[in-house]
Amino acid sequence: MAIHYQREKRIFTLQTEHTTYQMKVDDFGFLLHLYYGSSISGDMDYLLTYYDRGFSGNPADVGDDRTYSLDVLPQEYPVLGVGDYRNSALVIHNADGSDCCDLRYVRHEIKEGKYGLPGLPAVHAKEEEAQTLEIILEDAVSGVQVCLLYGVLAREDIITRSAVIVNCGEEEIIVEKAASSCLDFLTGDYELLSFYGRHAMERNLQRAEIAHGCYAVGSRRGTSSHQYNPAVILAEKGAGEDFGCCYGMVFVYSGNFLFEAEKDQYDQTRAIMGLHGENFHYPLAKGEKLVVPETIHTCSNNGFTELSQRYHRCIREHICRGKYSRQTRPILLNSWEAAYFDFNGETILKLAESAAELGIDMVVMDDGWFGKRDDDNSGLGDWQVNEEKLGCTLGDLIRGVNEAGVKFGIWIEPEMVSENSDLYREHPDWAMRIPGRKPVRGRNQLMLDFSRTDVRKLIFEHICDILDQGNIEYVKWDMNRSIAEVYSAVNCPGRVTYDYVLGVYDFLEKLMQRYPDLLIEGCSGGGGRFDAGMLYYTPQIWCSDNTDAVDRLRIQYGTSFFYPVSSVGSHVSASPNHQTGRSTSLHTRGVVAMAGTFGYELATKELTEEEKEEIKEQIVQYRKYGELIQNGNYYRLSNPFQDACAAWMFGAKDQKTVLLNVVLLENHGNMTITYVKLKGLMPDALYEDVETGKYYTGSALMEGGLPMPAEKKEYPAYQKEFRMVNGKDRVQACESIV
Repeated sequence: MAIHYQREKRIFTLQTEHTTYQMKVDDFGFLLHLYYGSSISGDMDYLLTYYDRGFSGNPADVGDDRTYSLDVLPQEYPVLGVGDYRNSALVIHNADGSDCCDLRYVRHEIKEGKYGLPGLPAVHAKEEEAQTLEIILEDAVSGVQVCLLYGVLAREDIITRSAVIVNCGEEEIIVEKAASSCLDFLTGDYELLSFYGRHAMERNLQRAEIAHGCYAVGSRRGTSSHQYNPAVILAEKGAGEDFGCCYGMVFVYSGNFLFEAEKDQYDQTRAIMGLHGENFHYPLAKGEKLVVPETIHTCSNNGFTELSQRYHRCIREHICRGKYSRQTRPILLNSWEAAYFDFNGETILKLAESAAELGIDMVVMDDGWFGKRDDDNSGLGDWQVNEEKLGCTLGDLIRGVNEAGVKFGIWIEPEMVSENSDLYREHPDWAMRIPGRKPVRGRNQLMLDFSRTDVRKLIFEHICDILDQGNIEYVKWDMNRSIAEVYSAVNCPGRVTYDYVLGVYDFLEKLMQRYPDLLIEGCSGGGGRFDAGMLYYTPQIWCSDNTDAVDRLRIQYGTSFFYPVSSVGSHVSASPNHQTGRSTSLHTRGVVAMAGTFGYELATKELTEEEKEEIKEQIVQYRKYGELIQNGNYYRLSNPFQDACAAWMFGAKDQKTVLLNVVLLENHGNMTITYVKLKGLMPDALYEDVETGKYYTGSALMEGGLPMPAEKKEYPAYQKEFRMVNGKDRVQACESIV
């Protein structure tokens, strides 16, 4: 069993293949955290120590014993108002005006299978793949109950946590802060790896010491945001890709979040992940409940690579759903950078014909096909086809594209409305605006109140009317601004940010159920909502609006710490690049884009015959390696923020095939040689460089590495396949081994 309970000592042990998580109900009913780390045997309650801590308070239950204080003890779900002055996972505002909640153990239950969360995305698993632990805690005075949920996927080394807050009392309460997870560490000096950014430059790695005080990252923007990703790593000092202890926390949510790391007065570290408390004051009447989005945990004693690969498998196999969750995705050509708003039906048909000639699977018609939409200042919300602009019906266009031999996809932005639109003129109260104040615009647009069912219902009907007009096999779902005005004409303001996100999830779930074969790609100005919550509904997300190959190396590097390559929307775009003006070779752009779902974002009519032939070769190459790229083990071989190259590798699970990718970032006079060391090979096996026919031992490639050519080029890229040599071939290879 993955979950074991010792009745005598009231200790819970959660056991995965390589990790152990342990906690204890003490004599006063408090749920204390004991251990999380590499697999151990035995009980860890001996780690708890009791001393008189001076100004640390003592609960009344302990009488005159000044050695017992929640201000020091490690807890599973710390709350405000019980003498613990560190960061809290839960803050409850009671009807009498007090902020207090004294949670004590009531009961627990162990179940087969993985729990689900109503209205929220969560890790899913077959019944035989997981177990669930439910622990009920209760505040005897207010009647507030908290159900702590633990999901254990033993073979995946994954533990998930969530919390359901229920008002079982008579008076209304307000939830001011709610987290799904807390990790309390009694010892250890930790560093925090977080991922910051901005529009067109998302998920830059930042590593900082967790010193005394509180370090926090989060989002108040209504989305998980370009600025901070809801996923972090706590690592022991000096930990690297292949060594050291590290802990991951990934929040499965697409809205406001808050992660806090605090080193306290006794050098203990607390890490909390949950909903952001700003713009959040969630009232619960008698019998009502609040479900907190879950956090996915894993830990590794072997560095970041192992941690990342566990998250990649978990998200690929236990977050993503539907037809495309494990399939190699179609190669697509998007019209955005090819035409922007300046296109008609004939433009799209010509793109389709050129796509078919090149071997591309799909053409996507991006923004500008609906309403009065010739720029980004009008038309959002009017989801009717502009047949005058297209010069045909949507059905006719789709048939033409399909007859050209490619699939058809389309862009939508359902959460938004332009003030210059028929929808806004008819329903101005559907936009999120504070009465009596002038609107805050983003991209000259407002947000529809998706916390309202009537708003979602009408927009859903309009989108379905579009999708029913032909064989649409792909939708790019965009969202191009943040929430500034947290207000609803019909909903409690303190609920809006949370209910808005649940409204988006509700819409997406209905879309998935109605169109089970539809591939949906998430997008929010690129990577502004790149999170595990969206991946539950959209198995791939446009990684960034920045398609510059060199910038993408860094963006995709940061993304890779948690999210699998199969989730990363990545395209070859024009050179010079439209965002940066940088020029890179078509080969380099192709190598970088292959570290994702792969596609193109350029005007095919401007391609030379030589470029067309190279694109055909790229597509053949990607089809050859697509399965390995999408589902193989991913290895970071360098840090493009620090090193002279960006290098990464895809390895087959049986270690027999490897695809090495390298882009050189520096070029100087009398250039030094860059050596790239591979990973994940069998040390004693022989590997053939398929291109050159040379042979290497696995240990040589991993310990000595490969020297990269010293070419006089800017940003040259290299892609090499290595195959394990067996049998008679091995004997012959040994005679010519390097």
